[in-house]
Amino acid sequence: MFCRQCEQAQNGSGCHLFGVCGKSPQVAALSDLLLLALRGLAATAKIARNLGQPDLSTDRFLAKALNATIANVNFDPESLSALIEEAAKIRAQLRDKLTPPTAVAKTSTRPVIPTLARQSRRLGLVEKRPLSGFMSPQAQSLRETALYGLEGLAAYAYQAHKLGYEDDSLYSFLEQILDQSRDDSLNSEDWLNLTFQVGEKNLLALELLDTAHTQAFGAPCPTQVSLGHRKGPAILISGHDLNDLGHLIPQAQAMGVNIYTHGEMLTAHGYPALQPGLAGHYGSAWPNQTKELAKFPGPIVFTSDCIQRPADSYKERVFTVSPVGWPGVKKIETGPDGYLVYGPALTMAQDKGGYLRDKSGESITVGWGWSAFLGEIDKIKNLVKEGRIRRFILVGGCDGPRTERSYFRELVAMSPPDTLIMTLGCGKFRFIDLDLGDIDGLPRLFDLGQCNDVFSAIMIVMSLAEEFDASVNNLPLSLVLSWHNQKACAILLSLLSLGIKNIRLGPSSPAFMHHDILEYLFEGRDIALTTSPQADLQAMLNH
Repeated sequence: MFCRQCEQAQNGSGCHLFGVCGKSPQVAALSDLLLLALRGLAATAKIARNLGQPDLSTDRFLAKALNATIANVNFDPESLSALIEEAAKIRAQLRDKLTPPTAVAKTSTRPVIPTLARQSRRLGLVEKRPLSGFMSPQAQSLRETALYGLEGLAAYAYQAHKLGYEDDSLYSFLEQILDQSRDDSLNSEDWLNLTFQVGEKNLLALELLDTAHTQAFGAPCPTQVSLGHRKGPAILISGHDLNDLGHLIPQAQAMGVNIYTHGEMLTAHGYPALQPGLAGHYGSAWPNQTKELAKFPGPIVFTSDCIQRPADSYKERVFTVSPVGWPGVKKIETGPDGYLVYGPALTMAQDKGGYLRDKSGESITVGWGWSAFLGEIDKIKNLVKEGRIRRFILVGGCDGPRTERSYFRELVAMSPPDTLIMTLGCGKFRFIDLDLGDIDGLPRLFDLGQCNDVFSAIMIVMSLAEEFDASVNNLPLSLVLSWHNQKACAILLSLLSLGIKNIRLGPSSPAFMHHDILEYLFEGRDIALTTSPQADLQAMLNH
């Protein structure tokens, strides 16, 4: 196997024998085969579109299946094999429906993949091959970067679709990039342009998801979240998918089960339509789940990405929602009405009993979405003019297991009292417990939400630029980003496509980005890898 799609890549270059994340060679091979199948399916879907016969169900499948290839989403050979089989079946059916039926043969010189299912059963013979033996390392790196960014885009589009929001141009773009990724004649310049296009389109996906969330659950507002618990049966839900949580709440209420959020699902407490159905928050970020989840007295549901190998102490209590998968754990199925059926998990919660007594605890504040933040914009503007806010520092992104990530806590902890910290993503769990105080009643730490809420952060930054009649790059603003998987790659590409500068990226450079590509992307953009908290903070304050 060979995998370098996340920040955990062994020795900063790639995992060869077994994934640091827990991915087996079998799963790595199936993930590669699935991406290959989706590239072929996209080629046929693109032909259908060009013939005036776009197929919405195919496009939705592409987004869902691409989501399954993201790091820490699906480790289950059975479900990955099923997706491969389905991709091949959908492609065959789509070809049969095309009018004229000979269009595919005349247009596509690449063979279809009817043997993928058979190949997937010969896993001992399947190995990771380079994307191409004819492309330059720079072109290969850019193609990989574009594909990883596309996978992140697909995750955002898929979650928006589940809430009833879609944009056909996103589906068309998925088809285009997946199809073009089969073309070995494209050079570095071609892929550089396509990579930036991924960033631009990802902005649309992020905006669509923001609209879906606010229309379904209301605009986030500042909300205190209890870290204690209530007496009674309990269920824990992790990940990012608010739609999945929305399905759980009425079912849990009907059965008298208290819902606790975990990881980035913390953000749900800020949404008016979700908050009343939640009992509190439990635990921190995904890298700590094997230590924390064993102590939770009920079932645990994983949505979207961020699952790790479940420990034996709690594996029998784990449930997953598609496309998340782990071999040997239970799945939450979808009922005929399209709603997730949480009955088995909730019955388990009742059987386990949950917490024996109430326990009060500390609280944290979430819900500073862009509309809530902009409600304070006049006060913020005055504090800047008075010199009481010297700089805005946005510390966002993913958490991870490496000790180097203590950098982000140290950076925030030593930030001076005239700096305002904004954060989003699970990286905030490195420092969210710090008491940073306030500036004239405004908290110094604003939690803007999940990594899915990058559009909200962009809206805030753009609004600050408008208020101060300046370009974004002339604001007293620094960005410090921690990356982990393909969603973070998509976000970085979106920031680059906007021309945003003054970014520090850490704790290490993406293994799939060739050093020449990093130099090009960073040159003239005031983008650098993180060094030490002291040196970086000083550079930001002196900028």
